[in-house]
Amino acid sequence: MESKSERTRIFILEKVSPIFNQKGFAGTSLRDLTEVTGLTKGALYAHFQNKEDLAIESLRYNIFKVLEPLSHQLQSSRSPIQKLILIADYYTSYYDMVKPLGGCPLLKVGMDTRNLNTRLFEKVKSFARKLENQLKEIILEGINRQEIKSEISPDHYASLFYSMIEGSIFMAFLQDDPEYLTKISLQLKKLIQQDLLF
Repeated sequence: MESKSERTRIFILEKVSPIFNQKGFAGTSLRDLTEVTGLTKGALYAHFQNKEDLAIESLRYNIFKVLEPLSHQLQSSRSPIQKLILIADYYTSYYDMVKPLGGCPLLKVGMDTRNLNTRLFEKVKSFARKLENQLKEIILEGINRQEIKSEISPDHYASLFYSMIEGSIFMAFLQDDPEYLTKISLQLKKLIQQDLLF
């Protein structure tokens, strides 16, 4: 059972996470945070150390929110190849899902904080590495299950897949055109078929 403090913390994150994602770290003011939550500065900082801490937890919350459906889909399959295909398919609807939030949390915060907030930028890099490593683990599992060619480099293909996905997200938002994600999904599935399968 959640304590009152935990419930308040979750309430704050639900309210402020979209603001941080839409306005960015520098563009989000303390007034924005107090207005959207109806809480005072003291009440906010009773649950979070400072604005930076709140921004990091908001990033974590936003990433979890957009990737939770994918995580559930991946749990429905034991096949590494099928998991890679599920990932490729998932991103065809990613644009429409994250547009109301202000865009992809990783890309938004990464671009916003690169030269502004080292701690927040390093957290983005850490999340990105984790996502890339998850792709690597799926590919390794595929090799161990003999679904994927043993000569395949998991590092190379995890990096390639992840770069293709993030690049297409960037272009989709830059051009306001989700077709970039549809095209990259098809390309990823071709790559799986041509390069990974026996």
